[in-house]
Amino acid sequence: MKYYCNPLNIRYPYQFFDKGDYIQASRESADPSMVFFKNRYYLFPSMAAGFYTSEDLSEFTFHAFKNKMPVYGYAPDIRIIRGELYFCAMEPNGMLGIYKTKDPLEQEFVKLNEVKGGGDPCLFEDDDGRIYLYWGCSRLHPIYGVELSAEDMTPVGTRKILIYSNTKELGYERNGENHIETYTRREMEEFMEQKLLADPTIENTQIPYEYMKLCNATNIEGPYMTKYKGTYYLQYAATGTEHNVYCDAVYVSKKPLGPFTVPGNNPFAYKPEGFITGSGHGSTFKGEEERYFHISCLRISRQHLFERRLGLWPVGFDEDNEMYCDQRYGDWPVRTDVKPFEKPDWMLLSYKKKVSVSSGEMAECICDEDIRTWWRADGNKNEWAAVDLGSVCDVRVVQINFADDKIILIREMFDGNTISSNRGRVIDMEPRKIRWHLEWSVDGEAYFSLKDKSEAETDLSHDLVVTDNGIKARYIRLWIYEVPFGQRPCISGLRVFGRMEKSFHNNRNIYEAE
Repeated sequence: MKYYCNPLNIRYPYQFFDKGDYIQASRESADPSMVFFKNRYYLFPSMAAGFYTSEDLSEFTFHAFKNKMPVYGYAPDIRIIRGELYFCAMEPNGMLGIYKTKDPLEQEFVKLNEVKGGGDPCLFEDDDGRIYLYWGCSRLHPIYGVELSAEDMTPVGTRKILIYSNTKELGYERNGENHIETYTRREMEEFMEQKLLADPTIENTQIPYEYMKLCNATNIEGPYMTKYKGTYYLQYAATGTEHNVYCDAVYVSKKPLGPFTVPGNNPFAYKPEGFITGSGHGSTFKGEEERYFHISCLRISRQHLFERRLGLWPVGFDEDNEMYCDQRYGDWPVRTDVKPFEKPDWMLLSYKKKVSVSSGEMAECICDEDIRTWWRADGNKNEWAAVDLGSVCDVRVVQINFADDKIILIREMFDGNTISSNRGRVIDMEPRKIRWHLEWSVDGEAYFSLKDKSEAETDLSHDLVVTDNGIKARYIRLWIYEVPFGQRPCISGLRVFGRMEKSFHNNRNIYEAE
């Protein structure tokens, strides 16, 4: 059986930011667009300079673009149109570039046209072959839509206003942690500066802070269109990617350009609590065997405002055709063939359990179920951390979460690579390595190998170890041999899943040890 666990186990590339006297590095993947094309999943996130493929949702392979593409435009969109893959993203000149290919693994993307639009584009082909473009990323401006000519991708008619922010009536749109506005003037200016870097056409960067505070407008962004049984589901993100309540809501219509109304189950995707929080700016797509999924952003936002990861969840439609996203155990291991609201196969065993470490401080953060806190070792070689589960358990899955802590690099590392030419950043394309060895023990004395990646050539900061038949273990120990840039290793979560060696029950389910 294949499993995945959020954050998804993919390569999250570093971004290098020019800070004048030094270079700051932090990982980022966000704003994901995903499709199932020719029996393979294709994932296109922001700031990847390429894309990922997967045959089963448990393992992903990265592919760099074969030709020059607009990789620094946030929120690239990938859709299946007329049997080919169409890609859309913002070009350096502020226009939206539209490309296509029959096979991105073997062929280059061919540019079809540039059209006027805005941030966060989304293409959509209707059942009748007509094509539409949606976009929007603003605090005061709406989400727009327009029809495109299927022949040359030029607009047909004029753009239409589809939805505005509505914080007075829609509480889930309200800004701030837990929807409580906490911006200071400096934070607002920094946030708008980052938005301007992502989209130079944004008009509201000059709006006075006092006015934005007064109107309490939220940043609505990331439109995405899904059609199911004659209903059009216009999804969008609200509140800001740096908040735990970043979410995807939905409007519905019987026409691709509206009018749209709010259904009763908003927000559609919402994950304000758990090991990692947030669930905004994503895409909803049909996968293998007609099953639907939603993939979107998860936030860390400690090293940088846009320090983000990706999460994937099953989607369904009820008898009233309302679309829902199952995030009940939103960062626990999930079977790749899971259906919405199936009970989890394994339970979390490591929460607040005793932790021993080789050195460093804040070891308790390894098991506090918060990706935004972490243990940091004193050295950068042969450090270890061990979790005591309290008793022998049936261990099935271990998720290893590496954190970054203030990575500061000297400018000489870049050998003349001008960061400022790419809107103040460079996407790191160098192969980095994370190397470790995971062990288990019954008594804390004799340890046995569970997974050895001491010679790995991969950079997986949220790696997942799944046992075939489980192991009977009380102690799980992680040896860390190498992390990128020679930094001192940090672990935000050594998460262990399985079953206790006794009956576990709650009000709904009973799990018996095998």
